[in-house]
Amino acid sequence: MLLEVKNLRVSYGNIKALHGIDFQVDEGEIVCIIGANGAGKSTTLRAISRMVEVEEGTQMTFMGKDMLKYKPEKVVSELGISHVPEGRRLFGNLTVMENLKLATFARKDKEKIKKDMERMFSIFPRLEERKNQEAGTLSGGEQQMLAVARAYMSAQRVMLLDEPSMGLAPKLMLSMFDSLAEISREGTTILLVEQNARLALKFAQRGYVLETGNLVIEGKSEDLLNDPEVKKAYLGG
Repeated sequence: MLLEVKNLRVSYGNIKALHGIDFQVDEGEIVCIIGANGAGKSTTLRAISRMVEVEEGTQMTFMGKDMLKYKPEKVVSELGISHVPEGRRLFGNLTVMENLKLATFARKDKEKIKKDMERMFSIFPRLEERKNQEAGTLSGGEQQMLAVARAYMSAQRVMLLDEPSMGLAPKLMLSMFDSLAEISREGTTILLVEQNARLALKFAQRGYVLETGNLVIEGKSEDLLNDPEVKKAYLGG
């Protein structure tokens, strides 16, 4: 078991965002979490990366280690978990190359950094073409490429992706998921939340469905794609 979460509870003031959900991710898997807006999908990822406080009784372990003992920056540098947040959160006034180099601040393996940079440019050749361009001037698709590449450069064991298809045209959307599949094949475990449920389930091996902070359905992606309730609620019938 790579990542195991039990009884995950998160509140924002008096508002209960997550009501005690359980899920797990095995090494090498692609797992998706789907659900409507406000279901708690983004909060789940933010809890894993330690960006929001969890309530007493929550248990999160990564390779047997208690994640609640780790600060957010240590989740990246020591556990190897990176997070691509919704909205990308790039440094818009820095170039593509500067954003990528900044992501390696905690790494000491210079030769591996160089190889990883070359690998990202091979997966996202547009980034190499734009490497001296400020991130804030990139198109939406290019910014999403940079956000994923930056996460890869900071930590490669697990990648948390929040709405990777948001704002992308259909062709770019498919290209982005093809690139993520290639990254996965090279050994990175992926947990993503995605509004486009059909696309997410076709990409992932397993999925979880969240409704207002509760886990209501889980299973293999193929089973969820054929589940009448999932079809009706999230796949347009």
